[in-house]
Amino acid sequence: MLYTELLRLWHEAVQAVDAKDWQGALSKLEQISEPTSCTLFNAASAHLVLGQLDLALKALDLTLAKDERLAVGFFQRAAVMMQIDRLEEALSDCIWAQKHMRGNLVIDYRQLGLRFKLHSWQVLYNAAAVYCRMGQWEQARETLLSASQEKGGGRGGTTEVALNSVLKEEILAPLLVPEDVVFRPRKQDVEQLQQRDFLGKAKVISSVIPNDDFGGFEPLRLQKPGFYEPKVDGTQDSLYMRVRIPYMARGPGQLTVPGGAMVFLFGEERRDGMASVIYDGTRGLLPMSLLDPADVKISKGKRENKVPSGIPLPPGLKPPTRPQAQASPAAPPRVRFTSDTPPPSYTTATHAPLPASEPPGYTVNTANEQHVVAPQGPETSSVVLKVHYTYTVTLSVSLDTPFQEVKKCIAQKLGQPAHQLRLRHKQHGSRVLTPLCEEAEPGRTMQEVAEAGRATLWCQTEDPLDNRTILYQMVALYDYIAQGPEDLEFSEGDTIDILGDVNEEWLEGHNAGHIGIFPSCFAYKENASITQGSM
Repeated sequence: MLYTELLRLWHEAVQAVDAKDWQGALSKLEQISEPTSCTLFNAASAHLVLGQLDLALKALDLTLAKDERLAVGFFQRAAVMMQIDRLEEALSDCIWAQKHMRGNLVIDYRQLGLRFKLHSWQVLYNAAAVYCRMGQWEQARETLLSASQEKGGGRGGTTEVALNSVLKEEILAPLLVPEDVVFRPRKQDVEQLQQRDFLGKAKVISSVIPNDDFGGFEPLRLQKPGFYEPKVDGTQDSLYMRVRIPYMARGPGQLTVPGGAMVFLFGEERRDGMASVIYDGTRGLLPMSLLDPADVKISKGKRENKVPSGIPLPPGLKPPTRPQAQASPAAPPRVRFTSDTPPPSYTTATHAPLPASEPPGYTVNTANEQHVVAPQGPETSSVVLKVHYTYTVTLSVSLDTPFQEVKKCIAQKLGQPAHQLRLRHKQHGSRVLTPLCEEAEPGRTMQEVAEAGRATLWCQTEDPLDNRTILYQMVALYDYIAQGPEDLEFSEGDTIDILGDVNEEWLEGHNAGHIGIFPSCFAYKENASITQGSM
C-alpha cells in the first residue's frame, strides 16, 4: 500500500473522529490494508466509544503487536481488561506499562501525533483499581500512597479522593485516554497530499531579446549563445564598442560593466548622454562618453560563417610564441653545492647579472616575423612586500628603497597619512616585532628585511589616548578575539597602550579607540627579548 494512500485514509478517519462520526472513522480505518500501531490505536478508541469492548481489545492486541514498547497501549488495554473482568491480565498490563515508561515520570506523545501525556501516577492508579476489584484493599491503599508521592502534574486531588474511596471499600473506576484523543498524521505530510501544478498553465509571453526571431505559438525555443545583437548589413560600420573604464550602475536601467568590455551599440545617443547597449545578453544604458569604437576585423568568409559564441571576438593576429634560446655548443658544467657553499637565494637566482662576455642570443620567430630584443640596462632587483593591516595588501618595491619611501608607498596604498602609520617587522627566528626606524636611520633600505625576495611588515594606525595616563606600551604577539564586552580585541603586531594592571595575568589597555582587558601573555614590551626558541 502506498504511503500517500495510507496517509489520506488516516487523515479522513481523524476528520471523522473530530466530527464524532465513529462509524465513518472505522470504515476509513478498515480500508487500510497495512495498518500501523497508530491507526490500530485509533480503531480501538472508536470501538470503545461504540461500546464494542471485544473489538477494542482485539485492536489493542494488534497495536501492541506492532509496537511492543508502547506504554500508552498497555495503559489503555489494562483499562479495557478491567471492564471485562480479566483482572490478572489487567494487572500484568499495568506492570508492563510502568516498565516501558523506563523510569520517566511522564511521557509526552505529542511528537508521535497523540496529544496526551501519560503520567506514572496514572498507571499506579489503574493498578490500585485492579486491586480493588480483586478485594485486596490494603494493597490498593499502598499503591495509591505510592501514586500520591509521585511527582508530576495533572493529578488535581484524584489520588486523595481515591484513598477515601478505598478506605470505604468502594471500587475505583479505571482511567482511560480521552475518546477524542487519537493519533494524528503530521501536518506537513497532510499538506503534501494536495496536488500541485508545478509546471503551471501554458500562456503566451513576449521575448525581451532584441534578436529573437521566435514567432507564433509554438513552444519557446532555446536561444543561441551570444550578445543577441540585431542583424546589420555587412557594409554598415561595426556597432561594437569598447568601454574605456569600469562603470557602476547609478540608476534604473543602467548596466554595471568592467573596463575593457565589448558591448553592442543598440541605439543612438540620448539627450542625457546615455546610449542603449547590449552586454552579455542584457540590454541597458551606458554613458556614450565612455564608449570607444572597437576595431573588429573579420574576413568575408568568417562573416558569412559567423556563429555567436557569447564572448568577444578573438584578435586577428596570432599571439607571439615564447622565444627560444640558441643551443650552446657545450653544456655548462653542473654545479654541486657543498656544505661550505650556500644555496642560491630567490633574489640571486632570479636576478643574477649576466656575464659581459656572453650576451644572450635568441632565435627569430619566423611565424610572426618579430624580433625579441634583450634589455639594454641592468634590471633592478625587487622584493614582494606583504603588509598586514586591518586587511592584507601586497606591493612590489625595489631592494634599495629606503624605509621612509616604503612607508609613503604603504600610506598611499592604504589611503592613510604616512605620519600616522607605524611599521614593524620580525627578525628571522624571532617572534618580536621590531619597529622600523625610518626617521632615526634614514639610510636603511628594504635589503635589510628582505629574505628570499620577500618581506612581511605589520602596519598600525597611531591612535593616541589623551584622557588617560599611559604607563607603557606593548606589542601584540598573537590575535586576541574578545570573549566578552569587557575584553580588548586586537591583532598580531598592534601597539597596545597599557593603562593599568588588573592582576598578575590580566592588563587593562587601549587599542584602536577601545579600552578593555586582555591576557598579558598575548603581548610583550618592545624592549623585551622574546625569540622563537623561548616561546
